[in-house]
Amino acid sequence: MTGRMRFGSPRPPRSLAPEVPVALVYDGATMAVMMASPMDAVDFAYGFSLSEGICAVEDIAEVEPVEEGGGLDLRIWLRPGAQLRQSLARQMRPGPVGCGICGRESLAEALRDLPPLPLPDFSLSAEGVLQAVQALPALQLHHQATRAMHAAAFWDGGRLTTLREDVGRHNALDKLAGALVRQGADLRQGAVLMTSRISVDLVQKAAALRVPVLIGLSAATDGAVARARSLGLTLIANAGAEGFDLFSAPERVKGEFSHVS
Repeated sequence: MTGRMRFGSPRPPRSLAPEVPVALVYDGATMAVMMASPMDAVDFAYGFSLSEGICAVEDIAEVEPVEEGGGLDLRIWLRPGAQLRQSLARQMRPGPVGCGICGRESLAEALRDLPPLPLPDFSLSAEGVLQAVQALPALQLHHQATRAMHAAAFWDGGRLTTLREDVGRHNALDKLAGALVRQGADLRQGAVLMTSRISVDLVQKAAALRVPVLIGLSAATDGAVARARSLGLTLIANAGAEGFDLFSAPERVKGEFSHVS
């Protein structure tokens, strides 16, 4: 930083959010290149593999992060006999920060063929949503330092168990998913909180991970709402101290609500 213009009281300078190109390489073949924050890289490799339907967690033998050329190679080695569920012959294109559907080759691929989520499975109270939202800021250590990081966190019905941060919102969700599966957590028994807006691609990632409830502190898009309804995923947006908007699968949330068309 070369200088700062500040009106009012002086404030200590903030750190800059880390951002580097990250390549996801499966058995030597590059599947995707994303701009991402380099921390929690192994979690990112696992979560991206699962949320994009590339391979199952048990198919991964090793993840080897290698710094190279100002970026990071995530070298993902599969167990003998394991096969990628997406053909490496049709490699995904490089994507910018938070690119959720980069590399799709058709409109049909943009809306993925995913099975609906079962009901009933997991539920939480309206007060639980508020408690989860209130607990989130204290855990966002990177965002506190930079004011430039998205977060994704997991609420198990009583507390936030795990949180991951990244400059890309999709990356934050992938890192969270990877951390949870590596811990042996059951993603079907909890809710994911996102600090970002909720779009179609985040809904699809959550559904692919079999997460039943997705909570956004910001707004949801119309496409996200439609997709959540079609998949039976409970979508909550604009969650804060004054309440939240419940758009789909209200059976999982206990409380009294005004009507949302």
